Amino acid sequence: GVTFPRVLGIEATGTIVSCPGNEFAHGQQVAAMMGGMGRTFDGGYAEYTCVPVSQVIPFTSALPWSTLGAVGEMLQTAYGSMTVGLDAKPHQSILIRGGTSSVGMATAVLAKRLGMGPILSTTRNAAKADALRAIGVDHVLVDANGSVAAAVRAIVPDGVDTALELVGTPTLRDTLRATRRGGVVCFAGMLSNQWIVDRFYPNDYIPSGVRLTSYSGNAADLPPAVLQTFLDDVAAGVASVPIHKVYSMDEIVAAHKDMEADVATGKLVVLT
Repeated sequence: GVTFPRVLGIEATGTIVSCPGNEFAHGQQVAAMMGGMGRTFDGGYAEYTCVPVSQVIPFTSALPWSTLGAVGEMLQTAYGSMTVGLDAKPHQSILIRGGTSSVGMATAVLAKRLGMGPILSTTRNAAKADALRAIGVDHVLVDANGSVAAAVRAIVPDGVDTALELVGTPTLRDTLRATRRGGVVCFAGMLSNQWIVDRFYPNDYIPSGVRLTSYSGNAADLPPAVLQTFLDDVAAGVASVPIHKVYSMDEIVAAHKDMEADVATGKLVVLT
């Protein structure tokens, strides 16, 4: 829950102004995320924010702040879901449910870099299919009615090895049915804003032998070396950051309206 009054924002990227414990030097570039930011204490919608040092990840990069600001929580959730939630391995197939969200697109980028495949990803808007193919998605599934399991099995007859559920409970059951026996589904997002499975009976809901996990981690799940390597690869042109639009702080209301209207393909970034 959120306690008010509150400065919102579950992540922030910037430079250290003051670090009382001297863990980081003045001017060090850092990303901070999760752990109560914007909910139990003031978050990133500000020029300055104060967070526990345990939530701070250092990096060094000459990339523009509009790119750096898009990476932190997006990469943390995608990387944590793949490592903690799915234990993803090269050559495994993956279904990304909610593929045009920032985390969905980041997951596709990471899956391609890991050597997974085929990579299947869903969107409700066929016009966004090319954006998914551009980041390495092998099969784009247009999810018009919350049911893609049959289409998935037409491509991968036994079902996918792994699946990341970002839409939420309305599509979770169908995602489970698209996954092979012994495969893993990680529930990591609620884009639908529906959090509860009504009248949940596990033996009926979860197909026999399919494993259901969840991921709701924090900054500790994103090692500094992983963040640094990803940023270096972006700078070298061998990885990409899916950014839909960059806003100024004065445009933050417009940013939220765009987010609620589901017009974005990738990350919305606000600069101070």
